[in-house]
Amino acid sequence: MLDGLGGLDELCTRALADHGCASVSVAVAEREELVLARAYGMANVADQRPATPETVYGLASVTKAFTATAVCLAADEGLLDLDSPIPGTYRWTAPTPRQLLQHRGGFPAFYNFHYGTGPLPIDIDRYRTLVREPGTDFEYSNLGYGELGRLLEAVTGQDLGDHLRERIVEPLGLISFGYGASYAGTAPVAQRYSADGRAYPTCHSGHPAAGAGWATAGDVALFARTASQLLKPATAAAMYDAVPINDNLGYGFGRIVSHGTGPVIRSHGGGMGGIAAMMIEIPERELSIAVLANSTNKAARDAVVEHMAGILAPGFHSDQLNPVTEQTRPATPARGEWTGEITTPEGGVPLRIRIQADSQVEIRLADNPSVTTSAVASQRWDLRLSAPLQLPTADARLNSPDLGLELRFEQERLAGRAIAFKDGDRVGRLGAYLVHPCVLRSR
Repeated sequence: MLDGLGGLDELCTRALADHGCASVSVAVAEREELVLARAYGMANVADQRPATPETVYGLASVTKAFTATAVCLAADEGLLDLDSPIPGTYRWTAPTPRQLLQHRGGFPAFYNFHYGTGPLPIDIDRYRTLVREPGTDFEYSNLGYGELGRLLEAVTGQDLGDHLRERIVEPLGLISFGYGASYAGTAPVAQRYSADGRAYPTCHSGHPAAGAGWATAGDVALFARTASQLLKPATAAAMYDAVPINDNLGYGFGRIVSHGTGPVIRSHGGGMGGIAAMMIEIPERELSIAVLANSTNKAARDAVVEHMAGILAPGFHSDQLNPVTEQTRPATPARGEWTGEITTPEGGVPLRIRIQADSQVEIRLADNPSVTTSAVASQRWDLRLSAPLQLPTADARLNSPDLGLELRFEQERLAGRAIAFKDGDRVGRLGAYLVHPCVLRSR
C-alpha cells in the first residue's frame, strides 16, 4: 500500500527548503494501525531541535473535527438534540447544533487571536451576531464552533478539554492530544513560525473549540480512521452527510467530504499563525493521512499532501480539499457615488465609495485620504474589494489594519459587511478578523 511513497523523504526535504518551512510531520494509518510516521526539519530552529514523529503540533481548525465528534457523542447519550435550537436570544431563530456543525448557523467568519497575557482585548460577545437566518447558507465560522463548545460544557458539566480527553482521546488511545492556548503535555512541541520564519508566542482566542487542539501527526491519522467507531451508526452516517458548498465538496460535521469525480475524500485543514495542518481520510481504501507543519505558509504542507494523496488515493485532485465558496467574477456595478456608514461596537463610521470605470472603486473611510482599488464580484456579492484602510475602532487598531468590503445591491442601496483584518503575517503577527454591518445609499 505504501510502496509508492518511496520518494517521500526527498519530497518533504525539498518542500521545506522551497517554501521556507521549519518542519513537517507526516503519518498514515491503515484500518486501526499506524503504518507510517516520519518527521523532517527543525521543530525549534533556535535550539536546533529536530522534529520527530513524537513532536506535537498545533492543529488549528482540525480541532473542529474533535469538537464535532464530541457533539455527536453528546447527542448519542441524549445530552442534546442535534435539531433543537440552542439556548440564547438571537436576531432570528436560534441555530441548531446540526446547523452550527455544518457552518449554516447564521454566524459570520471571525477570529480574535491575541498574543499577550490577561483577558482577551477583543470581546467575542461584540461579534456573536447572526448575519442571516440559520440554515439558509454556508459560511465558515469559528463563532459557530465556539457556540458548540459552550453548549458541550453546559450539557456535560465539564471543561471542554477535559471532556475531549475523557470521551475521545482516552477511548481511542490518542496519548499526545492536548487542548488549550499552549500544550500542557510532556511531549516535545513544534515552535510555531510566521511565513518569514519569526517565532510566535502563545496564542489565545475566544473560540478555542474551533482551533485549540494539539497532537502528533500519528494521533491525527488514527483519529481520522477511528473516531466514527465511538458513535452510533446513524450518527456516524450523519457526520459525513455533507451539504454541498461548491461543485466538488460538501461540509458535514467537522469534516469536508468530496463528491463527484475521484475517490471519496473526508478531510479538514487547519491554518493560523505558525500552523498548517491537514487531516485526510480515504474510506474506500481504509486509509488516513495527516500532515502537520509549523509555519503560517501552507505551501510546504500542500506540496506534501498532494504528493501523498496522489499516490494513496488514485484519481485524487486538489479541488477535493479546497473549500472555496466564493468564485470571483468581473464586477459590473453601476457607476456613481455611494455614502453611508459601517456599524461598529463603538458607533457608526462614515464610508463613501465612488464606483468608476473598469471596476475601479475610490474609497474614503471617515477622515482618511481616499484610496482607489479594483473590485470583483461573486455569486453572493455584487462588489468585493480590500484596501489598506484602518477602521478607527479600538478592536481594529490592535492588529487589523486592512479593510474589506462585501456588498450587494438591495432596493436602491448597497448592503453587506465591512471587515477589519490583516493580510497575512509577513510583517508582525496574524491579526483579528472582525465583521461589521455596512449600508450605503446612492447620492
